[in-house]
Amino acid sequence: MKWLEVHIHTNHGGLETVEAFLSGLGIDDVVIDDETEFHEFLEENRKSWDYVDEELLKKEAGASRIIFYLEENEAGFARLGEVRIALAEFKAAHSDCGPLRMTLDNLKEEDWAFGWQKYYKPMEIGSRLLVIPEWEKDKTDCKGRVPLILDPGLSFGTGSHATTQLCLQALEQVVKPGDSVLDLGCGSGILSIAALKLGAASAHAVDIDDKCLDVAYENAALNGIGKDRYTVWTGDVLSDECLQARLGGNYNVVVANIVADVILGLAPMVRRFLKPRGLFLCSGIIDDRAVEVANGLRRSGWAILETRQESGWFAYTCR
Repeated sequence: MKWLEVHIHTNHGGLETVEAFLSGLGIDDVVIDDETEFHEFLEENRKSWDYVDEELLKKEAGASRIIFYLEENEAGFARLGEVRIALAEFKAAHSDCGPLRMTLDNLKEEDWAFGWQKYYKPMEIGSRLLVIPEWEKDKTDCKGRVPLILDPGLSFGTGSHATTQLCLQALEQVVKPGDSVLDLGCGSGILSIAALKLGAASAHAVDIDDKCLDVAYENAALNGIGKDRYTVWTGDVLSDECLQARLGGNYNVVVANIVADVILGLAPMVRRFLKPRGLFLCSGIIDDRAVEVANGLRRSGWAILETRQESGWFAYTCR
């Protein structure tokens, strides 16, 4: 049996947070490699040497990581894809946890890209949408569904994660022709582009990661959507007042597929972006924080109209 050795690079302070993140994804058998253990080893064995190579010190500086293993087969590749998608969302809210970069020891990055494409197939979501990887578009029969074409690369949303699917299902229910939509934490742009394909007249999208700018615009172009209808910005909407001003208001729908802490931070401020009786769709909420987030939303004046859940993740439709 072949195995993939997966590393998530963090820092000493982020080890427990990343370990809990992986546990939330059902990955509990991990190995922790911590820079502090290296320095403790040096201190405890100082009498054994009088020189340590500077290159080794540089290599170990800040080097903390969590290692886990997946079988090198279809299920392992699918699992790896889920972790990558969730990690991209997690990274946006945990800048204090270091690089949060995923690497593989037993597989070249270009081989991973090829393998992932092999297992990423068109997905029917809800009753209307069909998410299609760009490399499958010419051989896919949409069967009356709305095609949503994506080339997500290695680090952005693909539609396969439960949190994204919950948002897409909600958008399918609430987006009306002519609506304007704001997507906070857009990643690949999948949610805002889906809203446009479902009939929205315009959409704006924001992400803290500037890599998302090109990816979202490229995915929009794959769906025949130009910058006349779709605008993407980068920045932290929680703290950047200039960005908040640029976003303006009068959106029919605001969607945020992020993490619980960011949703709690957004809850008091989202209403300024919405028209009266506009809707706030939020997802990315793991089950053990669902009640906490629901209570936080209600304290901020939101009524939860609908709750969706799948595979241990929750999403709320609020007004």
